[in-house]
Amino acid sequence: MTKKEIVKTISEEIGLTQLKTKEIVQKTFDAIVDTLVEDKRIELRNFGVFEVKQRAARKARNPRTGEKVFVPKKFVVTFKPGKEMEERVRELERLAAQQEAASQNSPNSQVPPPSTPSQSYSPTTSYESGTGG
Repeated sequence: MTKKEIVKTISEEIGLTQLKTKEIVQKTFDAIVDTLVEDKRIELRNFGVFEVKQRAARKARNPRTGEKVFVPKKFVVTFKPGKEMEERVRELERLAAQQEAASQNSPNSQVPPPSTPSQSYSPTTSYESGTGG
């Protein structure tokens, strides 16, 4: 989904023009970025926490040449989803598992069942963005 699609959806739901809605959405994004720059952290209840962290300098390897290169320290933005977001995303996993089970029980199904049971896990993944370099 793009920002334009978000604006269109919100605009239709609340009855504002797309132009006014776009302005509000952009101001919201700007406020999030400004807060991250100034305070290094913003917590949005039931959504998640954005945080600026410093990634340490390190030695890396250029995958094309195999040459060792020095990567300087840099700031990155991490995101940890809130409880409500985690629960809603987990629901997707349950629905996918149910759909897979239903398709395997279907007489027209040509997908063989998995040979080993899959393990469930609870990752604490942070999404990072930053400039490469």
